[in-house]
Amino acid sequence: MAMLSTSLSGPKSATSYCATEFSGLRRLCPNNNTNNSHSQSFLRFSSPRKPLRGVFAMAGTGQFFVGGNWKCNGTKESITKLVSDLNSAKLESDVDVVVAPPFIYIDQVRSSLTDRIEISAQNSWVSKGGAFTGEISVEQLKDIGCKWVILGHSERRHVIGEDDQFIGKKAAYALSQGVGVIACIGELLEEREAGKTFDVCYQQLKAYADAVPSWDNIVIAYEPVWAIGTGVVATPAQAQEVHVAVRDWLKNNVSAEVASKTRIIYGGSVNGGNCAELAKQEDIDGFLVGGASLKGPEFATIVNSVTSKKVAA
Repeated sequence: MAMLSTSLSGPKSATSYCATEFSGLRRLCPNNNTNNSHSQSFLRFSSPRKPLRGVFAMAGTGQFFVGGNWKCNGTKESITKLVSDLNSAKLESDVDVVVAPPFIYIDQVRSSLTDRIEISAQNSWVSKGGAFTGEISVEQLKDIGCKWVILGHSERRHVIGEDDQFIGKKAAYALSQGVGVIACIGELLEEREAGKTFDVCYQQLKAYADAVPSWDNIVIAYEPVWAIGTGVVATPAQAQEVHVAVRDWLKNNVSAEVASKTRIIYGGSVNGGNCAELAKQEDIDGFLVGGASLKGPEFATIVNSVTSKKVAA
């Protein structure tokens, strides 16, 4: 197994950099000569203050997985159009595809979307329902046809204030009720700059591991917080390095079997223009897509990026 670099800065590039500098990083200028509508911004980091230990590549064996997180977006009219686009899209057969509409549109989507695509919720309550104003129980999600739930998303962690242990308990309860969990992890910009990327991800993983009864129905979504909704995406090398580290943590702290079988997907400004290169990475087992999942044809392109992984293999 090949040893990976212990730097999260990614490979050097001959591309010129923008003059604007941020603390510990530089923003890569898009090529002005390109006509690609998905011109990308990448973050290049200086050497972390804390050395990151080496980890070994061990590719996962699970089927490619692509989830679309619609977040707090959409109307009845726009979602009808989106569902129509998804129903008419040609999707590769060897990909698990899931979409997560806002709660109030789940029934509309479930009743009109092709069975080829499963339904996820964006959140769930930590236990059985009851006197919990504004919450949605796992039992209610099952009743309406949800097979998955997204838990631990950075917007729940850093905006709503959910902590690691609470998220772990939510994951355990969802799994106990037969609902799959898309378990999100990821570091803030200042944590990455300080060389704490691995430590943060490991801490979040441990909270899941301490709570869940099994990893059989869990997909891990690595989403660096600095890349979510910003238009800035981790380079393929940066994403791959963290995915390898996550798989290595599972091997050392859960089991080699879980490390191999658990799918580790990437999220953070994924779109139709960058998905193919990301998909080629050995330990990227799919994507959790935000804004681009609101565009049916582009989401289909991301789903079908599995063909890039086949070529790379």
